Amino acid sequence: MSDSSIDLDWGDGRHKFALPIGQLRELQDKCDAGPNRVLQRLAGIDWKIDDIREVMRLGLIGGGMKPTDAHLLCVRYVDNRPLLESRLHAQAILMKALVGDPEDPVGKNPADQVKNPETEESPGPPLSDGVPSSE
Repeated sequence: MSDSSIDLDWGDGRHKFALPIGQLRELQDKCDAGPNRVLQRLAGIDWKIDDIREVMRLGLIGGGMKPTDAHLLCVRYVDNRPLLESRLHAQAILMKALVGDPEDPVGKNPADQVKNPETEESPGPPLSDGVPSSE
């Protein structure tokens, strides 16, 4: 699975955010909507306070922060600040969790992506008996 984390400047510095499946399930419960619906609300005008707050809090936890520290940052930078300051951050965090990295080769095994160091090209198809044909 690709890394769905994202580093953003927010609040008091640069923070790592991620919403793996456990955090997405909790977001769904807290916001009473699936992740895609929450993303649609954030992109439109029908967002709810917890759409922003919970994406930020759960994203910090998913990014490796202790839950108590994530809660304190959300009190400081979501609850006690204008909500729209964090709306685009929440949208980016959730988008990264749902879409992933556009450069990630979907359905490809990373081992198949090995480059030939001499040519910097991907290896060609395997030979049937390991010996090139003399045609």
